[in-house]
Amino acid sequence: MYFKRLKDLRIDNDYLQKDIANLLGITQQYYSRYELGHFTIPLEHLIKLAKFYNVSIDYIVGLSNEKNFKQKK
Repeated sequence: MYFKRLKDLRIDNDYLQKDIANLLGITQQYYSRYELGHFTIPLEHLIKLAKFYNVSIDYIVGLSNEKNFKQKK
């Protein structure tokens, strides 16, 4: 599945693919396949990236345009 925001978040925060790959413990080539939508990104990696970028998983996968998770009262 292709998530355009993976690349957008990385670029907006001035990181290289190899930087994010190191964070996730994978190779740059493997991470590149996440950005291209060739490999499905595992939930554990989505969680790590959401925490790293301080955004919600919903934002990363395009279900919301709100970057930050808002708790309901």
